[in-house]
Amino acid sequence: MTWEYLGYIASVFLVISLMMSNVVKLRWFNLTGCICFAIYGVMIEAWPVAFTNALLALVNSYHLIKLHRTD
Repeated sequence: MTWEYLGYIASVFLVISLMMSNVVKLRWFNLTGCICFAIYGVMIEAWPVAFTNALLALVNSYHLIKLHRTD
C-alpha cells in the first residue's frame, strides 16, 4: 500500500464527518480522519500535516470525553 491511499482515506473520513448532524458521530469520524492524516504525515515526513492533525485528534478526543461525561 502506498501512503497516498491513506491520505485519500483520511480525506474521505473528514468529508464524511462534515456531513454528520450528530455531534458525537462528527467527532468520531473527524478523529479517525485526523489520526489517519497524522500517520500519513509522519510516513511522508510532512511534519506540519502530522503535527496539526495530531493536535486536532487530541481536540476531538477531549470533546468526545466531555460529551461522554455529560451523558
